[in-house]
Amino acid sequence: MEEVAGRRAGGVRPGGPPLTLADAWGRLLTVRQRPERIVSLVPSLTEALFAFGLEQEIVGVTRFCVEPRRGVAGKTKVGGTKALDVAKIEALEPDLVLAGAEENSPEDVAQLIDHGCPVFVTLVTSVESAIGLLRELAAITGTTAAARPIIQGAKEALAFVQAAGAGRERVRVFCPIWRNPYQTCSRGTYMDDVISVCGGRNVFGERQERYPPVELAEMAALDPEVVLLSSEPYRFTKRHKVDFKAFAEVTAVKNGHIFLIDGRMLTWYGPRIARGLSEVKRLLDIARVPGESSEHQP
Repeated sequence: MEEVAGRRAGGVRPGGPPLTLADAWGRLLTVRQRPERIVSLVPSLTEALFAFGLEQEIVGVTRFCVEPRRGVAGKTKVGGTKALDVAKIEALEPDLVLAGAEENSPEDVAQLIDHGCPVFVTLVTSVESAIGLLRELAAITGTTAAARPIIQGAKEALAFVQAAGAGRERVRVFCPIWRNPYQTCSRGTYMDDVISVCGGRNVFGERQERYPPVELAEMAALDPEVVLLSSEPYRFTKRHKVDFKAFAEVTAVKNGHIFLIDGRMLTWYGPRIARGLSEVKRLLDIARVPGESSEHQP
């Protein structure tokens, strides 16, 4: 069982008794005091921690932790999400390391654990689980009051998009995450759930792999009504729309419903949840209106 204990007497976790939580690897983390030296290895969680007011406590981030820009600028960089500098993380003497089961290399995370670092491994598979994780992080870090408006905003946005889509036919969506070869997401991923709660149906949602490789001919056979080209992890741009020109009979192509979208709206599950749900719903709603096309996309 890992333990988190603040280094100063002033770091006692608000709320009294120790807090014990299970992480995504089934390990137990016991928090006895508010952590005062945090290393975050997940970009969206780094942004969340800053939003919770923990700028002083964050001592290390990955080079992919780019938001908030000014906040992360002065923090020690501990490598990339998939290639961590374990020795540098240890040298920071963290009393909490936030890792991601998908974002980080399992070998690096296991090495940190073996070396005695208090690691909390996260895995988000839905919007609901993302909101739950934010609650847990607020509890671990003693920032429940600061986190409350962010969590409440996410809950309200989720309830709104779910209510708006109730009883309506779902919009068929193709959302690639990579190119050459094309790759997409399937069920059990945060991105798939964002599409679903916003009234869409991921055309590759039944694939067994979480992130299956696909051919565009397979996409065409499933006839998506919307194609979402995300800016991350692959940086799709306007020029990549040409890939779909050969599939003129696909509904999304025929109607001009190939949309560029900020990848953080689809994959970052911190303070951007509410904005992300609103944006995805907006794009799917365009496909429901005859005559609307990507030319109307701001």
